[in-house]
Amino acid sequence: MSMPKAKRRVGKYELGRTIGEGTFAKVKFARNSETGEAVAIKILDKEKVLKHKMVEQIKREVATMKLIKHPNVVCLYEVMGSKTKIFIVLEFVNGGELFDKIVNHGRMREDEARRYFQQLINAVDYCHSRGVYHRDLKPENLLLDTYGNLKVSDFGLSALSRQVRDDGLLHTTCGTPNYVAPEVLNDRGYDGTTADLWSCGVILFVLLAGYLPFDDSNLMNLYKKISAAEFTCPSWLSSGARKLLCRILDPSPMTRITISEILENEWFRKGYKPPEFQEENKINLDDVDAVFKDSEEHHVTEKTELEPAAINAFELISMSEGLNLGNLFEIEQEFKRETRFASKCPASEIVRKIEEAAKPLGFDVHKKNYTMRLENVKAGRKGNLNVATEVFQVAPSLHMVEVRKAKGDTLEFHKFYKNLSAGLKDVVWKTEEDTEEDNQG
Repeated sequence: MSMPKAKRRVGKYELGRTIGEGTFAKVKFARNSETGEAVAIKILDKEKVLKHKMVEQIKREVATMKLIKHPNVVCLYEVMGSKTKIFIVLEFVNGGELFDKIVNHGRMREDEARRYFQQLINAVDYCHSRGVYHRDLKPENLLLDTYGNLKVSDFGLSALSRQVRDDGLLHTTCGTPNYVAPEVLNDRGYDGTTADLWSCGVILFVLLAGYLPFDDSNLMNLYKKISAAEFTCPSWLSSGARKLLCRILDPSPMTRITISEILENEWFRKGYKPPEFQEENKINLDDVDAVFKDSEEHHVTEKTELEPAAINAFELISMSEGLNLGNLFEIEQEFKRETRFASKCPASEIVRKIEEAAKPLGFDVHKKNYTMRLENVKAGRKGNLNVATEVFQVAPSLHMVEVRKAKGDTLEFHKFYKNLSAGLKDVVWKTEEDTEEDNQG
């Protein structure tokens, strides 16, 4: 198969693989063709934004995010619009999610957990001082850069699907239930400051304990535990850590510890270094207004290819842990919400084989060029499992296939992938080493 004639571009950015998906948006890896810099582009559907009356909210959030330049918050570079889409260009952070670190290595030592918590509080405090609230803080939204520094993603943007009523309070219980504050659940409105702080407390507990403080398969029981702040600290925690957790996970937002009090807390202050950074005073907000103007002159141009997207060495490195390219082509990658394999088959044959393997497993298949969405007909533990797959060209006769959970339960995704890979044995490329191991087994 020849190399693609055209790549997908949005203005000066060349789009690559999808690195995340949500109800309102999709995030793609991209490269600035002028500077060569790697970025992440969040793509929103204009029709959905208009339908949910989110225009003013997005304008406000994006404008505020452009003003936030903090070492522990993912940076927003610019925003662009086409006739049908909004493109939010963000800093690309390649060290993975804090969530994966916990799942793969278990609980952390107190000094390590404290360092991440200090960075989280620095970010939250800075954003709150500028009137920006996250509303969905959880380890999956905490990224790590190459140096292991924490970067909060979606700060201010996670609220895109939320609605603020006339009383100025938020009235939605969206988000991940386990991390949600009691006042968010009672539906009488809540303050974003204290609600974010509760979520920070749950994150600190997870870092120190390796499991959630509030967990129950029955949603009503879970809500009761959260509302009563019914949790037990593990025996290995120091008294300083326990006391701080009890002050943060206080069910009453009126008596809950404040960020300024946390900054003075003895356990928190151990080894604490306030962040050093220069604030930018000159920020251009012209692009924020231009996004929603209907005139063609303000629209960015989009070009799409019909062949599988090519993937270059830089992207391969960014997808691997560290610089170890070996694990890119492992068939199973434990505890991930995405996995990859290589294949020497033509792209069209890979798509056909995935479809053939997915249908008997009870999945509907939706295809568009070399991307596919597989949707489980039956609802699972967290709704219907949705799986996105995409075929990339590494070389003329070598493709890489990414299989990613788009929606649903992570454990169900692993089970599905195990069954799917059993039906793809003749598609997955194996090295001589793999073949030898199979023969010995």
